[in-house]
Amino acid sequence: MSEKPISPLRARMLEDMTVRNFVPATQREYIRAVKKLAAFLKRSPDTATADDLRAFQVHLSESGAKPGVINATVTALRFFFNVTVGKAETTRLLAFVYEPLKLPRVLPPEDVLRMLEVTQSPKSKAMLSVAYGAGLRAMEVVTLKVASIDSQRMLIRVEQGKGRRDRSAILSPQLLELLRDWYRIARPRIYLFPGRDKVSPMTPRQFNRIVHEAARLAGLPAWVSPHTLRHSFATHLLEHNIDVRVIQVLLGHASLDSTARYTHVATNIIRSVMSPLDRLKLLPVPTRQEPPA
Repeated sequence: MSEKPISPLRARMLEDMTVRNFVPATQREYIRAVKKLAAFLKRSPDTATADDLRAFQVHLSESGAKPGVINATVTALRFFFNVTVGKAETTRLLAFVYEPLKLPRVLPPEDVLRMLEVTQSPKSKAMLSVAYGAGLRAMEVVTLKVASIDSQRMLIRVEQGKGRRDRSAILSPQLLELLRDWYRIARPRIYLFPGRDKVSPMTPRQFNRIVHEAARLAGLPAWVSPHTLRHSFATHLLEHNIDVRVIQVLLGHASLDSTARYTHVATNIIRSVMSPLDRLKLLPVPTRQEPPA
């Protein structure tokens, strides 16, 4: 069965993104946003006017799209019209919306342990352990290569993580044993956690399902995701007095501000702070004197 041919417009947009070295995930996201616009217009997206784009953004808001989704769509459409179509003025009515800054949700160590204990598959247990034990993102877990495990230096080499940056992550002795157990069973050749064809890596969506299933079996809330394990890794390190700048390097954050937000959820640190009220020497409250009879 032959694949559906790509339209010249989409081909041009793909070329524009390729020459700018956009990662495949970003390219897919941008193409998806333009396809949604075309479905809304019921005609070719490059024929849209400024009012059409405004109406499309109103439609997204009324449909209940989250601020992050709307802002990502605005970014994609600005690229499409500014670069591919060459009509920058068309996007003048598109607007980024305020996205509330939410604190990351984390699990206590005993809940992470319960997730690992209820997971019977050696592959799933190893993947969960990498996400929590090294603080890797979902995409970094599934694209981890056998050659990335440096047991001599006890490091994990993360290649081309977010922002196209390489970094080193910690490899604990316990994590190394779990990875060795999985390697002895599967003997993966390139990717440590291959997909069904044994050559390509698993997808982040597949890993997401593994995490959700482990959380369900452990009786944990539905909001638990692969990123929850990464958030928990950072928070638990902070609670054990690891310098926030070291955690920044381990997580691969470009800005310290991204890492500093974990101080807001590190409950051990918050509880250890003495309130200024407790430093005051309060005068005793005088007892009420009853008038003489």
